[in-house]
Amino acid sequence: MKLYPHIYLAIAVVFLASCQSTEIPAKSQPNATQTSESQKIVTLDKNFQIAMGQTIYVPVYSHIYHHNRQEIFELAVTLSIRNTDLTNPMVISSVRYYNSDGKLVKQYLDRPIQLDPLASTDFFINRNDTSGGLGANFIVEWVAQTEISEPIVEAVMIGTDFQQGISFTSTGRVIKSQNNSKRSPSK
Repeated sequence: MKLYPHIYLAIAVVFLASCQSTEIPAKSQPNATQTSESQKIVTLDKNFQIAMGQTIYVPVYSHIYHHNRQEIFELAVTLSIRNTDLTNPMVISSVRYYNSDGKLVKQYLDRPIQLDPLASTDFFINRNDTSGGLGANFIVEWVAQTEISEPIVEAVMIGTDFQQGISFTSTGRVIKSQNNSKRSPSK
């Protein structure tokens, strides 16, 4: 049976169309997970007694080099903050994004949010946003009114191009701790 060139073309178009990925328009992609039932906006006033807290540095990469540093592979970044405590909430007081030069690019929270036990939240940087550069980072600050288990704060970087993909994680590192447990005065 003889097939005509336009049939081959139609088959190729259908095949190529099925291989294309669809992307959510940028305007509908949030920078942060919307406040859910496990999160609420809180005020850190003088009545909020801090028992513990941390400042966490999380290295992230808006791109990496490949092909002998001649090409840039852009990456989307998801910062994940997870309250690992089984019974107590934590308050995320600040999430800031800095570029390779140490300059503030974006402050993600206008007001602190409470994260319930075992709840998590995330913050997203679009793969087309290269404002952070290769040495970008997040600074996350959190506090709690009671001793809690330390949260997990990590970033997931992912990128795909031309049937090639890469993904990896970066774990946050505590750079400052706050512990206000009451101690008996020394004699």
